Amino acid sequence: MSAIIQDNNFSRVPTELAYLSLRSALNRYQKPTAELDAHELKVILDEAHRQYQLENLILNAPEAQGVVVPEQRQQAALQEVQARYDDEQTFHDDIARNGMNIENFQQALQRELYIEAILERVGANAPAVEEHELKAYYHTNPDKFNAPEMRTVRHILITVNPDYPENTYEAARERLLNLATRLRRDLKRFEKLAHKYSECPSALQGGLIGKVLKGQLFPSLDATLFTMRENQLSGIVESEMGFHLLYCEKIHPAGNIPLVEARPKILELLQNRRRQIYQKNWIKQLQQQAANLENV
Repeated sequence: MSAIIQDNNFSRVPTELAYLSLRSALNRYQKPTAELDAHELKVILDEAHRQYQLENLILNAPEAQGVVVPEQRQQAALQEVQARYDDEQTFHDDIARNGMNIENFQQALQRELYIEAILERVGANAPAVEEHELKAYYHTNPDKFNAPEMRTVRHILITVNPDYPENTYEAARERLLNLATRLRRDLKRFEKLAHKYSECPSALQGGLIGKVLKGQLFPSLDATLFTMRENQLSGIVESEMGFHLLYCEKIHPAGNIPLVEARPKILELLQNRRRQIYQKNWIKQLQQQAANLENV
């Protein structure tokens, strides 16, 4: 196949092969086909040719009948490819160098999504993961289920903006001092006051930031939060955003994640592995059947 490509000219290559070559170049080398050297070009052309033959087997399998790809999924996939380019014109120029226009590029992309949908259908027939397999994975991989200390935190933010009298540096700090005084008399009002006064989108959830690990917040907030006791209000903390009051709502100590919490992720992992194995075995059967027909 590579013998028909001269100077990265894909004009005589079938659209599907041109598309697979472009996809391979982006995935393997993170650059369009026009920028490949001779060795890289040979690699992606060989890869595209093998993939093209395999995809034809999948498309002609009985399991392909009745498979439909939603329009929304097609549009999302097109946008994902375009996002790899600096601009839309660069994208169009590159597919043109690969012997395609936007219409047949979309057709080739639709073909790819159709194949993915067929494989999803096949994978759905894989046997379900049994409970004893899930437990065995959990107990034989203890290092995967160590949880560092986390803290559930809420905050009230008053931003600093000299253009507004109530948000000058001094005024913002004074406003938060007044809120701190009120909260020290009744900390149970934190959510209500955060909802009313905080200038962070988290105000809608009563100032809830959520469960955080050490190192996730601004350094000044992080340093304060991880020295606080549970159910404690901080003093005023300054960050790049402005002034904060932190409320350490709960401390989640480091330790092993219990099986009941780890179960959904383990189940997803093992089921995905099982689907992939089932798909690979199905493809091997297709290849074997094709080889048998050739030998008849």
